[in-house]
Amino acid sequence: MSTPVPRRPDVLVVGAGGSGAVLAARLSEDPGCEVLLAEAGPVPPARADFPGGLLDARLVPGAQPGNPAVRTFPALLAPGLPYAAARGRFLGGSTTVNGGYFVRARREDFDRWSAHGDLWSYDRVLPAMRALESDLDFGATALHGGDGPIPVRRTDLSHPAAAAFRDAARALGHPDDPDKNAQAAPGFGPVPSNTVDGRRINTGIAYLLGEAARRPNLTVLGDCAVRSVVVRRGRATGAVLDRGGRRTLLDAGEIVLCAGSLSSPHLLHLSGIGPADDLAAHGIPAVHDLPAVGAALSDHPQVTVEWTPRRPLPPPSGTWLGGALHLPSTGGAAAGDLEILQSLVPVMGLVGGKAAVPGAPLPFLVSVLAPRTNGSVRTVSADPDVPPRIAYGYLETEADRRRMREAVRAAAAVIGALGEVSAGPAEPAPGPLDDDALLDAWILARLGTSQHTCGTVPMGAAVDGHGRVHGLTGLRVADTSILPDAPLRGPAATAVLIGEVIAGAVRAGG
Repeated sequence: MSTPVPRRPDVLVVGAGGSGAVLAARLSEDPGCEVLLAEAGPVPPARADFPGGLLDARLVPGAQPGNPAVRTFPALLAPGLPYAAARGRFLGGSTTVNGGYFVRARREDFDRWSAHGDLWSYDRVLPAMRALESDLDFGATALHGGDGPIPVRRTDLSHPAAAAFRDAARALGHPDDPDKNAQAAPGFGPVPSNTVDGRRINTGIAYLLGEAARRPNLTVLGDCAVRSVVVRRGRATGAVLDRGGRRTLLDAGEIVLCAGSLSSPHLLHLSGIGPADDLAAHGIPAVHDLPAVGAALSDHPQVTVEWTPRRPLPPPSGTWLGGALHLPSTGGAAAGDLEILQSLVPVMGLVGGKAAVPGAPLPFLVSVLAPRTNGSVRTVSADPDVPPRIAYGYLETEADRRRMREAVRAAAAVIGALGEVSAGPAEPAPGPLDDDALLDAWILARLGTSQHTCGTVPMGAAVDGHGRVHGLTGLRVADTSILPDAPLRGPAATAVLIGEVIAGAVRAGG
C-alpha cells in the first residue's frame, strides 16, 4: 500500500470508511487494476498506530464532543431543534467511531431495495453477506461466513444489567432472538458486533492493513480531501484533491464516491451535479441536472430512557453494548420497527469517554426504525468548507409521533420488569408516560438520532443498482447514500455490504 500519488488510477475511491475501504480492497485484488483511495482523515500505517480510544469497544468516539477523529455537521432534527451530526474522519470512517453494532438489514429491506436494482434481493446479496464476515459464534453455515474480513461476535449478556434485560423481555412475553443476523421473528437477543476481546475492528483494519497493504496497485492517501469531481462531455474524468492546502487535479478512469450519506451528496453538489436551479442560486454552475441528489434523507429518531441500578454494578468488560429488543409498532413492520438498545455505560460515560461513571443511571437507546425519507441535504455555498444544510424532518406526522411514544412506553415496561437489579426509572415519570401530549413534549425535548443516515443519493432516482450516477459515465456512488431508505436495523453492516456488492459490479464490468 504505497503512499506517493500514482499515475492515473483506473479507479479513484473517495472515502476510506464503511464502504470505501471495502471497495478499494476488493478492486485491488485484481493486479491489473490501479486503485487510489483518498481519505480526508488520518491513515495510520498499522493497527498499533490507532489511538487506543478509537479501538476500545467500551467507548463510542462518535458520542464524544471534540474527538479529533470525528467531523460534525450542523443539522436540524426538527424545526427549531439543532443537532451536531457526527461522522468518522479517520481510516475506517464511521466504523472507527461508532458503537460496533453490526446487524444485517432485514429481508423486507432488500425486498424494497431490489425494486431499484436486481443486485439487491436478499438471495442475491446473501453470498456477499457471508463473504464479508467471520462469524465467531456460528461459524460457516448457510447463513454465516467463517473466513471473511469482519469478525462478528455477539454480546454475551453476562453483565447483571444485560441478564436482567433478558429476563425482563421474557417476562413481558417477547420472543428470544438469539441470532439477529438471521431472519427469525424479532425479539430480545445479544447484539452482533464487529468487536473482539474488547477491541473494535473497523473496515480499515479489516480490509486494508493486512494483505491489501502489500499490493503495489493500491495507494491510500490520508489527509486528502476531494473537493470536486471533474465532468467533461457527460463523463467524470478526474477530481480535485486537496492535501495540506495544495490542490491537485487527478485524472482517473472511474470515480466512486464513498464519502458517506452527508458528504457524498455535498460533493456531487459542489461538482455541479444535483438540482440545477438550486445550485445556480448558490453560485455553483450546473454540470448535470439531477434533482434527486440530496432531495431526501432517511434516518432513525432516538431518545434515551434511563433507569437507576439498585446497587453499584461493574463496568462492562468487553463492550458498551448489552442486549437489544426489537418489536413491531402498531401496524408496523413484522420484522420489528422499534428498537430498545441497551448501553452498559452511562450517558455521561459515552459522552466523556469513560467506561464507568459510579452512581449514574444506565440508558436504553430507544429508536423508531420505520423506513422514512422526510429529510434533505442542501448545499448553500460553492465553498466546500461551508457545510450543507441538513434537515432530518423527524416527528412530522402523527404516525411518527405514535411510534416514538410506543417505543418509549415499551422501554418503560422493560424497566418496570428489570427486577431487583433496578431501583426504577430515572425518567420519564409516570405522568408523561400516561399522557400523549406530555410524552410528545418529553420526547421532543430529548430527541436525538441514531446516526443511521441513508437515502441522499438514492437508487432509482439518482443512481442505478450498480451505483452508476444517472446520465453520466465514469461516476458511481457506493455508500449508504444509495439506499432508497434506511434499513430496519442500523446500517453499518449494510455499508460494508454495499462496498462488496458494488466492487463485484465494477469488476464484472457492470
